[in-house]
Amino acid sequence: MKIATLFSMVVAFLSLLGCDIAHNHIITVKNTLDVARSFETVEINKADLKLNQDEDFERFLVKDLKTNKIIISQFVDNNQDGKAEVLLFQPKIEANAIRQFALVLVDASEMPEPLDYCYSRFVPERTDDYAWENNKVGFRTFGPTAEKMIENKVKGGTLSSGIDAWLKRVEYPIINKWYQKAETEKGAYHKDSGEGLDNFHVGVSRGVGGIAVKVDSTYYKSRNFTKWKTITTGPLRTSFVLEYADWNANGKIISEVKRISLDYGNNLSRFEIEISGTDAFSIGLTLHEKDGEDTQNQSSGWVSYWQPHGDSELGTAIVVPNQNMIASTLFDTH
Repeated sequence: MKIATLFSMVVAFLSLLGCDIAHNHIITVKNTLDVARSFETVEINKADLKLNQDEDFERFLVKDLKTNKIIISQFVDNNQDGKAEVLLFQPKIEANAIRQFALVLVDASEMPEPLDYCYSRFVPERTDDYAWENNKVGFRTFGPTAEKMIENKVKGGTLSSGIDAWLKRVEYPIINKWYQKAETEKGAYHKDSGEGLDNFHVGVSRGVGGIAVKVDSTYYKSRNFTKWKTITTGPLRTSFVLEYADWNANGKIISEVKRISLDYGNNLSRFEIEISGTDAFSIGLTLHEKDGEDTQNQSSGWVSYWQPHGDSELGTAIVVPNQNMIASTLFDTH
């Protein structure tokens, strides 16, 4: 099986070094860029630490040794075995600077009270969306019930594996609030009440980051996701897995699994796509009314689209790491 990884986010250039000094775990983070860093996530893997028998990984907090303050952190159980194996934190580091942090055990009273800015969930009350957000942006995509409604010609269904965008004006979480409001006011989240709205149209497009497989001159794509699993939510990251039924690309049987995550302070989600049946696949951005400006940079591995949108403007982008972008093109799917 071919494993393909798409990073729809700015790649971090943080260097992480861990050591055990007199039973203290010191983390040194180095910023080698000429700009300050605030929203780059550092991952501490439990397997990289030399823990004493009396040390419980899930009781550690992160202390900034310069300010002597506990900073926000988050544990993640990626393999869902009931035990966290990763600790996340986001250090603030000046340009070309080095900062040190310690893993410490403190009283519960010293622990900060984090808000789950990074949130995601399955939404059965709105057919069967899966929605996710952080303090800056929100997204959703569509499940099997919405697909079946289209097949049965039931009003309100959606047939798309494209990615929908929710445009936020506020930092606090809005997913639950908007869906709850829509239960009493149909389409409430399509109207801006001061917090933002969903005025992004996916339709038959790939939205912002949906995939397809090109055979000759035709693009083939999956249908709605069939299974979902939430991995984590919290102050710094939400992540989840979406599975799709195998699909036919002109005789090629394609299997597709997406692991998607969104970190605090980031405008772009990270997609890790596990795919078989093809050596290459395409990733799309919708052009909407085709009145925007696109920019493509194959050597650096990114494309962007900046467009008028409602009473404002909207920018979307795809970033592909490690020179894995083969080509980029502009075309109309309608």
